[in-house]
Formats: sequence, structure tokens, C-alpha cells
Amino acid sequence: MQKNSLNDAYIRPEQLCVGLYIHLDLGWTKHPFSFASFKIEKPEQISTIKGLGLKRIRYSPIKSDCEPASDVPSANDDSLTSPSDAPMAQKTQTQAPGQTEPVSAAQASLDAITHSASAPVNEEKRAMMERMNKQGEKILACEREFLAAARALKSMWQNMFADPLGVSEQATEMVDGMAESAMMEAEIAIHLMIDSKNGSDMYTHALNVAILSMILAKEMGFSIEEIKLIGLGAVFHDVGCTDIPRRIKEKNEPLTPAEAEIMHRHCKNGIDICNRLQLPYEALLIVWQHHERTDGSGYPARLRDKQISPLASIVAVADAFDEICNPINKSLAHTPHEALSLIYAQQRTKFDARTLTALVHSLGVYPPGTIVLLSNGVIGMVVAVNAKRPLKPTVLIYDADIPKDEVMLIDLDQDASVTVTKTVAPHQLAPEILDYLAPGKRASYYFRPVETV
Repeated sequence: MQKNSLNDAYIRPEQLCVGLYIHLDLGWTKHPFSFASFKIEKPEQISTIKGLGLKRIRYSPIKSDCEPASDVPSANDDSLTSPSDAPMAQKTQTQAPGQTEPVSAAQASLDAITHSASAPVNEEKRAMMERMNKQGEKILACEREFLAAARALKSMWQNMFADPLGVSEQATEMVDGMAESAMMEAEIAIHLMIDSKNGSDMYTHALNVAILSMILAKEMGFSIEEIKLIGLGAVFHDVGCTDIPRRIKEKNEPLTPAEAEIMHRHCKNGIDICNRLQLPYEALLIVWQHHERTDGSGYPARLRDKQISPLASIVAVADAFDEICNPINKSLAHTPHEALSLIYAQQRTKFDARTLTALVHSLGVYPPGTIVLLSNGVIGMVVAVNAKRPLKPTVLIYDADIPKDEVMLIDLDQDASVTVTKTVAPHQLAPEILDYLAPGKRASYYFRPVETV
């Protein structure tokens, strides 16, 4: 149930009208609506609310478009009061037509108590619950595939010196499988994978960059073969870091000039390793050039614009984006929404413009991992987006009355009555909301085909 506001008031069912913003103080399964708080938009909703058996309904005057309908209670009708509010009884009985009673904390759960019976879940709500279950299953499936791919990639990196050709074959098979399972579909949904254990390692980073690079390449119209090459180069783009001392590659403070020079060697080290893997030339260019920048400020060769491989330009953007979201120093981490803004505001001239546009189109206005405020006042976190419908993400809803392991997932593409109002920074959330939504220490992405109806 929503927390009661001091500005809320109670009205009788007979006072309901189109334009009122109401709150149903009932469990989510005890009413047929998507949310317990919403603005009444049609008379049919009023009939449904009256059928719930509530003696009174809480509403928000400041969120409503109108006043409640006039209703003169009988002298003996005390349904707007409770025994704990006896001093208010006389005032309530003499109130003017249409006047409402402020909500007191002692009355917060009265509606649930006076609700005579659990309202049956109608077919619309049942269908919605089935959609939520399917959405949850898809997210779990994505998480399983992501974790399996991360484990496989870690094994490959650990065995690339002992069995370079075998590792090359395994990596090619993994990337080809990912490309062919989703990248050939007309639409894909991008899902947020949360690593609550803070798995901040180079294997997860490599997989993040590979997946996002393949998504960008698909958005930009590259062929399936080119997408596979991008994925293959991306999973090994930082393989040269295995020879860099940990004190340098995991340093939180800025690198000294000498340390930066050592760090820059990972591109050359990567080429040496990937030559042993016998990767295709296009994939080798990605390993060599993923730190080059279009303005010539990158390394190792300070290439500019068209001198940089188009495939490497894509991986460069994905690599930079993931490092902003998931830096070594977690206190400097940014949300995906903030990361997009930072790249555009501070690094736009360093990257291929077409690739940056594809990044925005792919992740949407509200990238997975973004905390949002919905039009009905509910807080949630975006967990999936479809690039074809960027304003209609799937949102994990905060509801203190629903256990964390039974969270609500609302697909805004299926619920036209609710929209995203604005984004919210995690530090602006109350601790209990932050803990419930659990944005995690590392945000990763995976994808699946969108099922067409």
C-alpha cells in the first residue's frame, strides 16, 4: 500500500467521479487494477471500485482534476470515522456537502479491515499477472545465459596460453550463438543483469562490451558476419591487460605518466596474444584500436576519424560506456542514464557520431538500471527496454507490501495509463527503497528476441 500523505482525505464510494486521484488501501491481488494509486479516467472504473466493498476511499486532492461529488451522509452514518477518532465524529456529522475528512495515521489500515471479503481477481488482472510471470521468467533466463557466458569466457581467458586454438574455437562458437539467437530478429529487448556480489572483473567487463557492441552494430545495420566479428574482437579487447600489474590496472587514483605508458601497452600485448589465437584481421583491429579516438586523442597510434576501423569505433563507445557505469572505484560509478549524458556532454567529440546515436537509440531514453518516477507517483527501476518503443520500458515497481522475491514488473507498453515522469538519482531515494530496488554494484546487459503477437 502507498504511504498515506497528510494532504490525502477520505470520501465515500458515492462521491467518486472521473478525475479523482485515488488510493486503494488493499493488497495488489485484492483489486483488479494495475496500480493501487491512479486517476479515475472512465465511469467503468467507478463501478469496479464500488464493487470492491470498501466503505470509504482515500484520495489526493492535489493530484485530482476535480472535487469529489457531493454526498450528504445520514446522521447515523459514521463510516468516515473510527473509534480512535471519536472526537472527530461530531465534526464529521455536521460537515458541508462534498466536504472530506483528512487522513489520520490511526486510520491508515481501516479500509482493509472494513473490507468485507477479498475481491476476486478478474480476468484482466489475471492476464496481467501471467504477463508478469512470463516477463520474470524471461529475465531469469537472460540471467542464466549471461552467467553461463561469463563463466565460459573466464575459462577461455585462463586457458588461452595452454590451448590458444581451442579457446579461439570456443569463443567463436559462443559469439556466433549469441548473434544467431537474437541479433537476426527484427526486435530485441535489452535486459538489465544485476551483479549484487560486485563481480567487478575483466571477464564481466569484456562480456558487457561484447554484448553492447553487438547491439550497437545491429542498430547500425551491420551484417550478421560483421556483428560476429565485433563480438569476437570485443570479448578479447582487453586480453592484453593480463600482463599489466594489478597495482596499475586496479588503481583508483589517476595513473602517473609512467604507469599510463605501461597501461597503454595492453593493446600491443593483446595483439600478440590474439595472433596466437589466430583471430580474423578485423577482430585484431578491434583489439589494437579500441582506445583510439576520432579527435586523435586516443592511443596507441593517435589515429583519427576514418583511420579507425568502423568495428573498433563501435567497441570504443561500448568500452567507454561500461567503464563509466562500472569503474574500478565504485564511488565514481554512474547510472546508465547518467553515463549517456556524460558521454554526450564531455566526450562527444571523441567518438563516432553515428555510433553514439545508435547507443541512445538502443538503450532508449531510460536505459536499463535507471530509477524512474511514474505518472502515478510510484518509484521503480527500468529492467528492460525495446529500442522500437523507447518510452515504454519494463519497470520493476517498489511496493513495500510486496516481498522482494515477488516484485511487480510492469510493461508500460502493455499499460497505456502509466508513463515515466522523470528519472531519479539513487542518492535521492529513501534507504528502504534503494535496498528494495537493489541497483547493485555492477550493471550488465543481455538481450533476447521480442515476441510478436
